[in-house]
Amino acid sequence: MKVTFHTDPAEFLAIARPGLAGDPVVGSVVATTTERAAGEQAAGVPAPAHPHWWATMTDGDTVIGLAMRTAAQPPYPVFVLPMPDDAARLLAGSLRDSGEHPGGCNGALPAARVFADETVRLWGGASAIAQHTRLFECREVVRPPAVPGVLRRAEVSDAELVLDWCAAFHRDAQEQTGRDPDRGFGPDPDRVRRAITAGGYWLFTDPDGRSVHLTGTSPPAFGVVRIAPVYTPKRDRGRGIASHVVAELTARHLADRLRMCLFTDQANPTSNRIYEAIGYRRVVDMANVGITPAG
Repeated sequence: MKVTFHTDPAEFLAIARPGLAGDPVVGSVVATTTERAAGEQAAGVPAPAHPHWWATMTDGDTVIGLAMRTAAQPPYPVFVLPMPDDAARLLAGSLRDSGEHPGGCNGALPAARVFADETVRLWGGASAIAQHTRLFECREVVRPPAVPGVLRRAEVSDAELVLDWCAAFHRDAQEQTGRDPDRGFGPDPDRVRRAITAGGYWLFTDPDGRSVHLTGTSPPAFGVVRIAPVYTPKRDRGRGIASHVVAELTARHLADRLRMCLFTDQANPTSNRIYEAIGYRRVVDMANVGITPAG
């Protein structure tokens, strides 16, 4: 087995494409992130200054594992897709050999846990799962009761509202699950604005014309669209708006022959229940593992 690191997203895609196409729902985060990075690189957007790479684990000519380190905020955790335990350990060892501590690890279990344990064995310190997540896919929508209002794409003029609600989504998600609301990843303003321009955010307005909900959708990658974030301000919750909007967007994309997925926080039973009620079914459990260096 060997690990190859790539700083060119297009180069990584050329190698990883068969694996991503073979399981495009599980690989959705890697696929959309890499295709976006390749597009930004082609458009002349400067590469980030923080750790920014992709990795392929191969056994002979066969790709057996994919990973990336592209997170925009400290500690810049590594993201791993399902892979053999030995491949996860090899990735951790390769980073140790290069003197690069991963800071943390997100992704599929058990690969994320194996990677974290091997990192601690090699570097010292400790690791702990900070967040259990679950990937869901919907193949057939179960329509909830309709909610009066209009669903429209967000426009550039909505940028401040979208940014505020993206930040609020992250704070509320932390708070609802008993974690520090001031910790966690917030939105990247430039990236959010680019996503708005690309049509990746949707606003729902009530009959009075008041915006009451935000949902985001990723660009299709290997035939898969991922929904995130899903945010309703506290004053408008409990009216079925989120269920209505997610079901509507899911149905629209399914009608276009795209596959639909989303992540939930396992510590938030409300969101898990809502999505299961409209037809989303569990695909794989994932985790956000914090890795603290020794000392």
